[in-house]
Amino acid sequence: MKATKTDKLHARKRRIRAKVSGTAECPRLSVFSSNQHISGQIIDDKNGKTLVSASDAEKGAKKQKETKTETAKRIGLLIAQKAKDKKIKKVVFDRNGKLYHGRVKAFADGAREGGLEF
Repeated sequence: MKATKTDKLHARKRRIRAKVSGTAECPRLSVFSSNQHISGQIIDDKNGKTLVSASDAEKGAKKQKETKTETAKRIGLLIAQKAKDKKIKKVVFDRNGKLYHGRVKAFADGAREGGLEF
């Protein structure tokens, strides 16, 4: 049976998560993107806690005349700012099975621009 697009996505996701794990010193920055929205979380996998989260679906986070890529970069900057407030500087990046281009890359660039290291 031929693997579908979602099967391939889930295989990539499992492969990445087998290698990437977050700790209290270096938590995991996970990005999720749907067709309409993008969100990110900084997660401590050892304790199973979400430390920081940001999304364009939050109240007042969506701007009218903005492309999805520009929104992704802005949300990356926002999560970096929230992480800085909680004294988080270093993270490991989890692209969640998505390819590293477009909105995922813009999100990562925004987070780096905001001061996160990964």
